[in-house]
Amino acid sequence: MTYRNPPTTPRKSATFDDYTLSEIRRAAATGIYDIRGAGAKRKLPHFDDLLFLGASISRYPLEGYRERCDTSVVLGSRHAKKPIELKIPITIAGMSFGSLSGPAKEALGRGATLSGTSTTTGDGGMTEEERGHSKTLVYQYLPSRYGMNPRDLRRADAIEIVVGQGAKPGGGGMLLGQKISDRVAEMRTLPKGIDQRSASRHPDWTGPDDLEIKILELREITDWEKPIYVKVGGARPYYDTALAVKAGADVVVVDGMQGGTAATQEVFIENVGQPTLACIRPAVQALQDLGMHRKVQLIVSGGIRNGADVAKALALGVDAVSIGTAALVALGDNDPRWEADYNEFGTTAGAYDDWHEGRDPAGITTQDPELMQRVDPIAAGRRLANYLKVMTLEAQTIARACGKNSLHNLEPEDLVALTIEAAAMAGVPLAGTNWIPGKNGF
Repeated sequence: MTYRNPPTTPRKSATFDDYTLSEIRRAAATGIYDIRGAGAKRKLPHFDDLLFLGASISRYPLEGYRERCDTSVVLGSRHAKKPIELKIPITIAGMSFGSLSGPAKEALGRGATLSGTSTTTGDGGMTEEERGHSKTLVYQYLPSRYGMNPRDLRRADAIEIVVGQGAKPGGGGMLLGQKISDRVAEMRTLPKGIDQRSASRHPDWTGPDDLEIKILELREITDWEKPIYVKVGGARPYYDTALAVKAGADVVVVDGMQGGTAATQEVFIENVGQPTLACIRPAVQALQDLGMHRKVQLIVSGGIRNGADVAKALALGVDAVSIGTAALVALGDNDPRWEADYNEFGTTAGAYDDWHEGRDPAGITTQDPELMQRVDPIAAGRRLANYLKVMTLEAQTIARACGKNSLHNLEPEDLVALTIEAAAMAGVPLAGTNWIPGKNGF
C-alpha cells in the first residue's frame, strides 16, 4: 500500500507578500522607483492603541448637555502681537495649490472659516481663492520659496517655516509636469509642463543659528504681528523641537510618518521617519525641559482621523492637531461614487494615491479643467465643516466623560495603552498595570 501525504494549503511568505512581489516585478520591468502620494500604509502604533479612563467614583463626569467643555486655543502668544485665536484645536494642514485644484483650496478655506479654525497655503504660494475664503490663513515658507513675497507674508495671519514633512523628512517636494498649468507655472516661476523637484533644505540657512536670523527677518517684514511656526518631520522630535524653540518659534508643528504628501518615493514614505504617536512625548518633553510647555504651542499632524485621536493627542500634551488627508476625504476625495474611474487606473476608491499624475476623478488633486468642475467649493466646504464639527463633538464627549471642562485639561493620567509599544511611545501605563515601559529602568 502506498501512503501519500494529504495536500496542504500553499503558504505565501510574510516577507515576500503579494505587494512586495508586485513591486519587485514593477522595478525589474521599469528601472525606476515608484512615486505616490498620501502617507505610510504599513500598520504602525497609533492612537487606536490608547484608551481613555472615563470617570466613575474616583472621578466625576460632566453632563454633556448642561456643562460646558471649552475647545478654543490660542496659537502664537509667545512673541506675536496678533496671536491666532481659534474656536477648535483642529487646523487644516498645508496642501499646495498645484498639488490641489483651485476649487479644492477654496473649499478648504470655506470649511475652516465655518468651523472657526485656520487653513494653510502649502507650497506654491497664496491663491486668492484661499485667502478670500479663509478667515485665518497660515502661509508656508518652504525651501522652494515658490510664490514667496513680502506682500503675501503680510496678508497672512501666521507664517509656517517648513523644515520637514512627516512623509519625507529630509526630502524635497515633487510636482510632475502634468500638473504645472499656466497658472501654477506663473505662481511658481516655472516652465509649464516640466517636472519640478524642490530642494530638501532651505537655501537661507545651514543650522539653528541661521534659522534664528531668518525668523527675525520674517518678524521684521511683518512688524512682529504674525506668529511664526516651525514645522519639522517626525525624525528627531526632541532636538528639533528644542532647537526650533531656541531659534524663537512661537509654535512648533511635528508631523509624523502617517502624514501625507502630494508625491514622493514610496520607499521614503514607508521607511523614513517615526509614527506620530512616537513623536509626541519627546516633543512635549523638550518643551517641558525648556520651561516652555504651553508657552510655545505644539501642533501634531499625521493620521488624525476622528475626535478620539484629537482628544488623545491633547491628553499627551499637544495644544492642537492638524489634518490633511482626512480633510481631502471630507471634501470628496477617494469617494466610491467615482469607483468606475478609479478602476480605469487599476485601483479602487480608498486606495487611490497617484495624486501626482493629475487625473484625480474627484477633481481635488488635479489641474485638469474638466475634472476640477466636479468640485463644488461651497458644498465641499460645508462637508468639511460638518466633519470638523463631529470631530470636535467627539473630543468633547470624551473630555466630559473624563471629568474635564476643557479639552486642554485632558492629561496622560487619563490614558492607558493596549500594547507595550504604545505604552512606551506615549509614556502611559499598559492597561491593567501601572507599568510604563522604559521608565525607572524597566
